[in-house]
Amino acid sequence: MKNKELKILLSAPRGFCAGVERAIEIVEKSIQKYGAPVYVRHEIVHNKHVVDNLKNKGAVFVEELEEIEDKSRPVIFSAHGVPKKIPEDASNYEMTYVDATCPLVSKVHREAENLHKAGYHIILIGHKNHPEVIGTMGQLQKGSIDLIQNEKEAQNYTINQDKKIAYITQTTLSVDDTKEIINVLKKKFPNLKEPMKEDICYATTNRQMAVKEIAKNCDMFFVIGSRNSSNSVRLVEVAKKSGCENAQLIHSESKIPFEQIQNCHTIGISSGASAPEVLVENFINELKDKFSITIDEIEIIKENVVFKVPNKLN
Repeated sequence: MKNKELKILLSAPRGFCAGVERAIEIVEKSIQKYGAPVYVRHEIVHNKHVVDNLKNKGAVFVEELEEIEDKSRPVIFSAHGVPKKIPEDASNYEMTYVDATCPLVSKVHREAENLHKAGYHIILIGHKNHPEVIGTMGQLQKGSIDLIQNEKEAQNYTINQDKKIAYITQTTLSVDDTKEIINVLKKKFPNLKEPMKEDICYATTNRQMAVKEIAKNCDMFFVIGSRNSSNSVRLVEVAKKSGCENAQLIHSESKIPFEQIQNCHTIGISSGASAPEVLVENFINELKDKFSITIDEIEIIKENVVFKVPNKLN
């Protein structure tokens, strides 16, 4: 099995986005400033490797503020954003908190508030129970935002035609699937108000475009990322739709399917926005043990976005 030749098309950009890098830096700088433990509400980003690494440095992950016994310790809100009630609760507990919400998610929150003030009823295109969706819907009173997950729900959606309606979206959706949902809504509601600038973030869009570019030339495609990472799961779907039906997610418990790879000439590799590059390197090193590998990195666009951490941590 050792020396079979295998070509790897390495998708770029891949891996960490600016929002993820900022969130991780916020946790690390908070530990430096306040000492351990520092609490983090929900996984800071959806990646086990990142979470375990931060645990080792002194971060303690909880799902709710009530779980934190020592309320004198600081708490960080994850990159996905939180409902408005959470910072209010932290203030009531007199807790120090640091908000690591990605600035591009915060933009959607502000958009929702502004639309609501302007008298619009809001449709949020996104995935039920994803923390980002919970956070966005939690910016306004219950009933102000309706969630639509797919084309079928869009077709069945009804609302008083006299109401002004607008849509916003989760930042980590499939660009193509979202367009189809929007087209359905626009046909039903010709006056539907669109966001000033698309809500799906630059990193999600770039990673999907990069996968699209190479998937059609691959016998198999692998996305390194977590099962609860929306953008990683979307990349697998994009690879399948773009011509590589055998696309798989490689997560922390995955076994590499060497026997299937044995039948391949070319495989593609990408990684989700919360997956560190070391996981891609580890995956490629395991392949090097079994195959004679050539790597061709296909970069469709250079990313140079950087988000600053809050001033109080500098």
